[in-house]
Amino acid sequence: MEQRIGSGSQPLEGAGFDPAFIPGLTPPASAEPEDVKDEDVTEDADSEETDPEAVDEVEEEAEEEAEEEAPVDGPVFEAADRRARVVADHRGVRLALDDQECEFRWDEIGAVEIEFPRFGKRFTVTVHTPDRRWYPIEIEATARSRFKEWDEQLDAVLDAYFEDGADDADVKEADAEEADAE
Repeated sequence: MEQRIGSGSQPLEGAGFDPAFIPGLTPPASAEPEDVKDEDVTEDADSEETDPEAVDEVEEEAEEEAEEEAPVDGPVFEAADRRARVVADHRGVRLALDDQECEFRWDEIGAVEIEFPRFGKRFTVTVHTPDRRWYPIEIEATARSRFKEWDEQLDAVLDAYFEDGADDADVKEADAEEADAE
């Protein structure tokens, strides 16, 4: 008795193989030669490069990046260990742990909290957002004496860029003016 090795059925084409296949309107995905696919891709890439709007967008993005990279006079806080990193400057607060990163602009931050234990060398920075979420990160200091230095640097950055205190001062001034008017 003879036995056949392998499948005797033909590979599926059409709707069973390609859900986007509509009989009579679109050819099966395997029917199109690879040369035609490559030409379409290169034509699309060429048309995007010559599109003036796309060129303008790329130039604007490059200008924005250059502005962000430009040095700004003002305090900067930076603390890092072998795994974690915290940077606070004119752009906001950036946290990084291993390969995960997040960035908060100053208008996205509700509060910044710092904490250091009585014993140990872990400095914790927690960013609180207005929607009641918090993002803590721990930095391992080389010595406990770094805690005071980091605290002073972060306070200077918060005083310079975080505008929560300015709003409270405006409210107090307005209340004082109303009291004087009465």
